Amino acid sequence: MRTLSTVVTAMVLVSASLQAWAEQSCSTVKMADPGWSDIAATNAITRVLLEGMGYKAKIDTLAVPITYGGLKDGLVDVFMGNWMPAQQGFYDKFVANGDVVQLSKNLEGTEFTLAVPDYVWDAGVRDFADLNKFADKFDQKLYGIGSGAPANLSLQEIIKKNDFDLGQWKLVESSEQAMLSEVTRAVKRERFITFLGWTPHPMNVQLKMHYLKGGEAYFGSTGSVYTLTRKGYAEACPNVGKLLRNLTFTQEMENSIMAEVANKKVSNADAAKAWIKANPAVLEAWLDGVKTLDGKDALAEVKTRL
Repeated sequence: MRTLSTVVTAMVLVSASLQAWAEQSCSTVKMADPGWSDIAATNAITRVLLEGMGYKAKIDTLAVPITYGGLKDGLVDVFMGNWMPAQQGFYDKFVANGDVVQLSKNLEGTEFTLAVPDYVWDAGVRDFADLNKFADKFDQKLYGIGSGAPANLSLQEIIKKNDFDLGQWKLVESSEQAMLSEVTRAVKRERFITFLGWTPHPMNVQLKMHYLKGGEAYFGSTGSVYTLTRKGYAEACPNVGKLLRNLTFTQEMENSIMAEVANKKVSNADAAKAWIKANPAVLEAWLDGVKTLDGKDALAEVKTRL
């Protein structure tokens, strides 16, 4: 009996040790940021919560194709920016076959397609099919975001297929910030320009702009954003997995944080923390069933650290 009791005790201790080791091995959460303002905001919210729980968030700026490859190879743990249907091609290549896991939906009601300033809209450009009617005024250019972005790939496909008579047009690829700087310069001169727009984003407040119709086959009419993880991550790190499944956002929330960053020149971390402190009720749903790294109640600890 003593021998059996000793074995059982040893097994319990080993199990507890393995569990503690597993949690410690999950103590750094590797996240990806494609350089988009909205994902910078949601990453910042997640980082505030993780750090309040005793974890560390390591956020690397990676192009979307590199992020998916990193998730597949286990070099990235979490990506909060799976915009659908804009990323359908990446979904088909990485998620549908199980190499990457689509864990949960974190935002719905998004819009992501070509947009124009109000004076261009008023001139009669309201559909993708209207663009080539004003080809000279647009200098036959479509302004996109970073190279490899799924929305850029859709625009390249449109050009390749000569859809909407855009076969002779050129896609100008740059960072989100560079694209919006070009748009701002064009607006000041009331020069014709069409560019990738999306919501949530401060551009919808900062610019008088309209989204074009007609591109639904490529961009959808409305969409959602999902949280992705590397295969097996939520099982290996169930506490972080629970947090990630709980995290849902609203467009108002994201727009508020992004506007704070854009208008007051504060960091995403400070803007996210300020928003959470002003809206503490969200913590109850986000931290429901979640523990700190050392096993304490996450809700109480995060509130204390805020």
